[in-house]
Formats: sequence, C-alpha cells, structure tokens
Amino acid sequence: MFVKKTTGPRIAALDDGRIISVADLPSPQTRWVASRKQIVVLAVQHHLIARDEALRRYGLSAEEFDGWCKAFERHGAPALKTTSLQKYRQL
Repeated sequence: MFVKKTTGPRIAALDDGRIISVADLPSPQTRWVASRKQIVVLAVQHHLIARDEALRRYGLSAEEFDGWCKAFERHGAPALKTTSLQKYRQL
C-alpha cells in the first residue's frame, strides 16, 4: 500500500498514551459510531487531517462536526453516542 505524501504529521500521541495515525481514520462509507467519530475529532485536533478535508471526505456539515467537537470536549466519548445526544445537549 502506498501512503500519500503530506506535509503534516502522520501520527499523534494522545494524552492517555494512545497513538493514532492517518491509517486509523474510518472509510468514507462508514457507519458512524462513537469511536469512529472520536477518531475523526482527534485527528482534526492533532492536525492529522484538515477540518475542511474531514468535512469533504465524510460528507459532514460544519454544524454537525462542530457539534461532535463540542460534545467530545465537554463530556468525552460517551457524548458522541447517538443514544446519548439528548442527554448531553441539555447539560
């Protein structure tokens, strides 16, 4: 497999000791679950992928992605679960 050349980093170390890479990004035809949303949010935060590229690649609106980011920052990964959206929006 060939890796596309990029000017940015290819891996990022997270605060909890985990390492994520460009290879960890989900495919564009993915079913969205909390863990996949979290990987995309973390990849954008750690500059593995540009925000605009993430929006384009995954067909997300800016509002939807910003909602993921805010929920993750305020409440962590559990807030990205579809079943938890109403619970965390009210807080």
